[in-house]
Amino acid sequence: MEAPKKNAVLGPLVGAVDQGTSSTRFLVFNSKTAELLSHHQVEIKQEFPKEGWVEQDPKEILQSVYECIEKTCEKLEELNIDISNIKAIGISNQRETTVIWDKNTGEPLYNAIVWLDLRTQSTVANLGGTILGNNFIKSKTGLPLSTYFSAVKLRWLLDNVEKVQKAVEEDRALFGTIDSWLIWSLTGGPKGGVHCTDVTNASRTMLFNIHSLQWDQELCQFFDIPEKILPSVRSCSEIYGLMKSGALEGVPISGCLGDQSAALVGQMCFQDGQAKNTYGTGCFLLCNTGRKCVFSDHGLLTTVAYQLGRDKPVYYALEGSVAIAGAVVRWLRDNLGIITTSDEIEKLAKQVGTSYGCYFVPAFSGLYAPYWDPSARGIICGLTQFTNKCHIAFAALEAVCFQTREILDAMNRDCGFSLRHLQVDGGMTNNKILMQLQADILYIPVVKPSMPETTALGAAMAAGAAEGVNVWSLEPKDLSAVTVERFEPQINAEESEIRFSTWKKAVRKSMGWVKTPSLADIFGGPSIFSSLPLGFFVMGSMLMLIGGRYISGNQ
Repeated sequence: MEAPKKNAVLGPLVGAVDQGTSSTRFLVFNSKTAELLSHHQVEIKQEFPKEGWVEQDPKEILQSVYECIEKTCEKLEELNIDISNIKAIGISNQRETTVIWDKNTGEPLYNAIVWLDLRTQSTVANLGGTILGNNFIKSKTGLPLSTYFSAVKLRWLLDNVEKVQKAVEEDRALFGTIDSWLIWSLTGGPKGGVHCTDVTNASRTMLFNIHSLQWDQELCQFFDIPEKILPSVRSCSEIYGLMKSGALEGVPISGCLGDQSAALVGQMCFQDGQAKNTYGTGCFLLCNTGRKCVFSDHGLLTTVAYQLGRDKPVYYALEGSVAIAGAVVRWLRDNLGIITTSDEIEKLAKQVGTSYGCYFVPAFSGLYAPYWDPSARGIICGLTQFTNKCHIAFAALEAVCFQTREILDAMNRDCGFSLRHLQVDGGMTNNKILMQLQADILYIPVVKPSMPETTALGAAMAAGAAEGVNVWSLEPKDLSAVTVERFEPQINAEESEIRFSTWKKAVRKSMGWVKTPSLADIFGGPSIFSSLPLGFFVMGSMLMLIGGRYISGNQ
């Protein structure tokens, strides 16, 4: 809720860019009370040029940031709030999404390849079969070899886009995730823009060693990525540079976290064992594991949670990642036309109060945690002639909750203890039916803060606490108390288990739906050497086979 009072006495203010998959927002907080004063939001287009491909226009993303900043500043002035009180800006962003641009012109060399994109599926399948493969990558990065992360998207750009190849050869190309693109552009672009990222975003590239906290030479060699195009890696809370234009020209950009790490900070999960679940385009459960890397035996990721200052320690987290959460609502709106606005799904679901045995597995981009099956595809099952759009809407909301249950169960097994309640945030938490369903399916209370914009809040906290800004204290005694809304389970445990077991039956039916091309399928085709490491692997295998036959034939 935006501040209704005018002429209020305010402390220093901090702004936050929240650049997500579906929209961009700019929000301004009071650093002393964490009160949200004003914000503006712009929806972002997604492009689907081929099946499984998901792209966005980096220039549209950048323009949306400028627009949100300007509009929010106008709203603040209407509230008689002096924008000169904004002392710092933090950035939170969709992670893994990959951009390459020309450092001389500031022009993107291709669309941003979004984290949901599946075009690298065959390359991932074949790299996974090499001598090094998945364990080599996971031991260094905490991540499985997957289409989800940036390295294989970057490899695809280097192999398939001539403009990218030429720019790399001529030393004009820069790579970054969305945070890097925004910081470089906002701090001057071709005229001195700062090319950097933070440890949380770097840890999602599959090129960053989460132990040494540096780009890993062996990983760069494995994926054949030139290190010269990578950004410098910084902490989440320090001054990276100053805004070079617009209403906030001269204000330092001093906070940067991937969106899920920002939400962990915004939920104030600073203690080992504290966890939060964010409901956005996807759904992401993070549990703070303190200053130690905990590797999962149950399909979760190990990732960097945050580093709140150059000289501060790095904290780690276990993460359960679900690809499709809010995106299923957008799909019902844009693809099926069942609803005209995203808010309508709650009304439809409320009309029936049940899915009537209908189950929806929205594996549009395969299944992420805990299965990591890129061959899965979305299914709706259990349909009868009685089923209508209201039941499908209800089943879509249930799907978000069932997916959360799966990653929460994995989290409990990896951590060795069970969470007593689940802290939640994100745009979907405004849906009360969803929150009650989540409590019922988890059979533990769900706790929602009254101010759900915790992702932006986390970025603002990091920015305000940076050395040289120092307007936001992260000391426990200084953190504002958060009012919450609590949802208690309203069904019995047996019913909860029956519904969950039926969901898992539906998940099994969705798996292995499409065939991943193997080496045999693509042998001799134009894409066999689309990745140099893969090419060397195939050539080495062929030479070993030929040599073996030659030797056996001469014995």
